[in-house]
Amino acid sequence: MLSDDPNNERAFVALAEIVRRRAAESTVADDDPLAAPSDEVERQRAADLAVWSLGEELAGNPRAWYPLIEVARLSVLDDREGTLRRLTTAAERDPSGKALVEALALLRDADLPVDAIGLGVGHWRPREHDPEVARQLVLASVEAGRPLEAKQHIAALDLYPDQKAVADLKSELARELAHAEQNIPGT
Repeated sequence: MLSDDPNNERAFVALAEIVRRRAAESTVADDDPLAAPSDEVERQRAADLAVWSLGEELAGNPRAWYPLIEVARLSVLDDREGTLRRLTTAAERDPSGKALVEALALLRDADLPVDAIGLGVGHWRPREHDPEVARQLVLASVEAGRPLEAKQHIAALDLYPDQKAVADLKSELARELAHAEQNIPGT
C-alpha cells in the first residue's frame, strides 16, 4: 500500500508499529546469559531508530510527505534545523496543504510557534490549501504573542473560494483571538 501511496497514514502507522515491536524485541537478550538486561529507554530508542529508518526509506519517494512528518516528529527535540528542513520538504511536496497542517501542529506541540509561523507564512496558499492551515497559524501567532499576525491569517481566509465552508472557522478563530487578546499584555 505504501508503494502506491507513501502518504497513507494508516498503512504507515501499522507498519511502524510492526517495526517498533520487532526492534524492541530484538533488544531483549533473554537467551544470552552474558548480555546485560536491556532497559525501557534502550528498547524505545531501538524502536524509534527503526521507525526513523522506515520513514527515511519511504521519504525517498518524491511524492512522500507523511514519512517526512514522522521522521521530523522523532527529531524535533534533538535536531531543530533538520526538523524544519524535513517539514519544509513535506509542505512543498503536498499540494493540498494537509502536510502543512501536520507540520505546523508538530511545531506548536514542540513549543516552537515562531518556527510554525515562519513555515506557514512561507508555504500557505489560502486559495488552494486546506483551511485548517489558518487554524494552526492563528494558534501559533497567539502562542507567540502576535495578535496582529493572527488577524492577518484570519483575513487571508477571505481568499478561500468556498466562503460558506470557512465561515464557522473564521468565527471560531476570531473568538479564540479575542479571548487570547484579553490575556496578552499591551493589547
